[in-house]
Amino acid sequence: MSGFLDNYELANDTIKRFRHEFPSGRIVALIEDANLSEGWILFKAEIYREFEDAVPSAVDYAYGNVATYPANMKKWFVEDTCTSCISRAIKLLSPTEARASREDMARVEFEPTPTTDLWGTLTVKQTEIETGTEHVGKVIAMVKEKLDEPATPQPNPFCKHGEMLFKSGKSAKTGNPYQGYTCISKNRDDQCKPVWL
Repeated sequence: MSGFLDNYELANDTIKRFRHEFPSGRIVALIEDANLSEGWILFKAEIYREFEDAVPSAVDYAYGNVATYPANMKKWFVEDTCTSCISRAIKLLSPTEARASREDMARVEFEPTPTTDLWGTLTVKQTEIETGTEHVGKVIAMVKEKLDEPATPQPNPFCKHGEMLFKSGKSAKTGNPYQGYTCISKNRDDQCKPVWL
């Protein structure tokens, strides 16, 4: 008999699957914003198919609030939010049936419903009083602002021969535009794999 959680992949299994599918891939997790005294954190995860890729193949965010965690998990809410963020970003690149992790869904299935509405809980911050809903609105506005920022120019990737060269143009065969980085080695037999954007 299959259970509710059978359709969900463990976050650690998602990361193992990524390592298997993309052995030279790279995972970068960054804290975008946090206020640990208020008990919340916002992570961003960038997933690269190849270690030397200049831009990520998938990006996702995860917001964690310690108030939503069961008592036995509260001290690990930062680590759990980071792992969840990485798992969600990997699933953008390499999807599964369900986007949420089994750990996240286990909390939904087995944790009792809070007796108070967490979204309506008032948090006093010096002279300012804000509701949970307003706080999430601020986080969403901050994420939108980050997404609207112009991309920061990335340095050219490196291969074993040195800094790779940027090339762009139109394919003579297909007529399709291309751009990416190529190896500087003059010996075609020894050239490293190009990094196409």
